Amino acid sequence: MVPARLRPVLELTAPLAEAFHDAGHKLYLVGGTVRDAIAGRPGGIESDDFDIDLTTDALPEEIEQLARPLSSALWDQGRRFGTIGAILSGRRVEITTHRADAYEPNSRKPAVAFGDDITEDLARRDFTVNAMALEVSQLEMIDPFGGLDDLAAHRLRTPIEPETSFSDDPLRMMRAARFIAGYDLEPDEALLAAVRQMASRLEIVSAERLRDELDKLIVLPKPSAGLWFLVESGLAGHFLPELPALSLEQDPIHRHKDVLAHTIAVVERTGPDKVLRLAALLHDVGKPRTRSYGADGVSFHHHDVVGARMARERLKALRYPQVEIDEVARLVELHLRFHTYKMGWTDSAVRRYAHDAGPLLARLNELTRCDCTTRNPRRAAELAARMDDLESRLAELREKEELAALRPELDGREVMDLLGLEPSPAVGQAMAFLMEIRLNEGLIGKEEVQKRLLEWARGRPRAS
Repeated sequence: MVPARLRPVLELTAPLAEAFHDAGHKLYLVGGTVRDAIAGRPGGIESDDFDIDLTTDALPEEIEQLARPLSSALWDQGRRFGTIGAILSGRRVEITTHRADAYEPNSRKPAVAFGDDITEDLARRDFTVNAMALEVSQLEMIDPFGGLDDLAAHRLRTPIEPETSFSDDPLRMMRAARFIAGYDLEPDEALLAAVRQMASRLEIVSAERLRDELDKLIVLPKPSAGLWFLVESGLAGHFLPELPALSLEQDPIHRHKDVLAHTIAVVERTGPDKVLRLAALLHDVGKPRTRSYGADGVSFHHHDVVGARMARERLKALRYPQVEIDEVARLVELHLRFHTYKMGWTDSAVRRYAHDAGPLLARLNELTRCDCTTRNPRRAAELAARMDDLESRLAELREKEELAALRPELDGREVMDLLGLEPSPAVGQAMAFLMEIRLNEGLIGKEEVQKRLLEWARGRPRAS
């Protein structure tokens, strides 16, 4: 019986399937479309980002010839890999000739070989749950490697020997983490043993592919099982060594067995926002380098500052966009700021907190809340109440002042006119002086601001 979710896809591709059938070829629906329909996952053809993947025994030139009359657009950038893209009734479809790729032992790129056997094509796929196909004309399910049984049993296996599969494409080892977390699957013993043995082969994979796979994992609703797999299998040590390093550090504050457990718990508690999740993942990476022992036990002084620098270096190595590097590093740097205001929130403290966080304020507040993973009910309630108080104070000041765009009451031109200055470092120093007034006292009026600026200028030594 065909899952109801697939019916719109089958209706859409029916003219294409008929054309291929009449030409003596078979057309198969493959990939996540089949897997998710069987697993009952939400989403489907109504989603804007839904792509339809098909495979066939036809060669690329034959695919193009058969698809062109039925499509409103056609593209062949993937021709050398056997893929022709088309738009059918407004939906994106990719049709690929059966393949039997193999990677050279130290290469990142596949040597493409076309085939005419669906079983051989499915054998080259990463996991059995992805190695299923539905023949579109006859509605015949092709499942030579037991993907249906593995989905039902919550089991993750490779269609062929895992050593061969992972040698062909080492990124599949990292992709396993996403399927473990996203589909609640358990890796079988052979897969886990192969990953542990071959983890170092991940080093031949480009930083960009590693980054993209990490992004897909961390935005899952519950990524923790995948993160544990990356650490315990040894994979994380080859692209994110700061993460397994956390398991060596005892954290006396959060009362987890180690900082790693706390970190993964924080990631799970935050919403599936990539920048926020990356900040949660890296917020304590400075602890190993700042650990010290004193009369009160273990401490990690300045791990926020050290961690921000480490986060910046790691994200740069993984080729993240600069804006995301800056945002994550800033969140790591500020994640302890909340705890410096133990005596209550003055207007000045609230302004400074909001100003320093800038557009990251909402994310910083969420990270701060989620960073509290203590099992002590009294302490948890105390921290939650303090966070509630901060957000209440932010709301109060937001009504009175433009907290989202805090700036001095004079702009740079007004400062230069008042002090008779040309553009120079002195203007920046004057603006910094005025910003301190704004943060500490709020809006005091231009007349008072001008008076204080003149007094400040008179007290400064003249430039020689």
